Amino acid sequence: MPGYASPLLAATLFTALSFSALGAEVSIGDPYARAVPPGQPNSAVFMSLENQTGENQALVGAESAVSEVVELHTHVEEDGMMRMRRIEKIEVPAGETVTLKPGGLHVMLIGLKQPLEPGDTVDLTLTFEDGSRIPVEAPVRRIEVQMQRTAH
Repeated sequence: MPGYASPLLAATLFTALSFSALGAEVSIGDPYARAVPPGQPNSAVFMSLENQTGENQALVGAESAVSEVVELHTHVEEDGMMRMRRIEKIEVPAGETVTLKPGGLHVMLIGLKQPLEPGDTVDLTLTFEDGSRIPVEAPVRRIEVQMQRTAH
């Protein structure tokens, strides 16, 4: 019955393509934003990104009304110092989880329009390479920064 296989195949492909266009199938885990004192111009958002598909995904951007600019960042060591660097995308390999955390990958909020205090929520929209967008509500938390001391 070759006549039936073709419409079934077409319907299956259409469903798969439609589903892919609706969402990157990346699950967001434990999102949170760093609380900052009044006057602090920048903050960051952290979370885990779990790629539940068989295809590689990449986070390529984000936007939020709480800041002037939103960028993807990482930390790199240069001349013995850890420095933040803007990156174009965060790869999320098929079937894997990538964690955005303090001292590593993160979403940077630059030019805050308001103070971020514990109890607040940051609304963020993540944009993926395939054009899909995922809204995220990140509660604001106080994060203790561990300073490394050097031996004298």
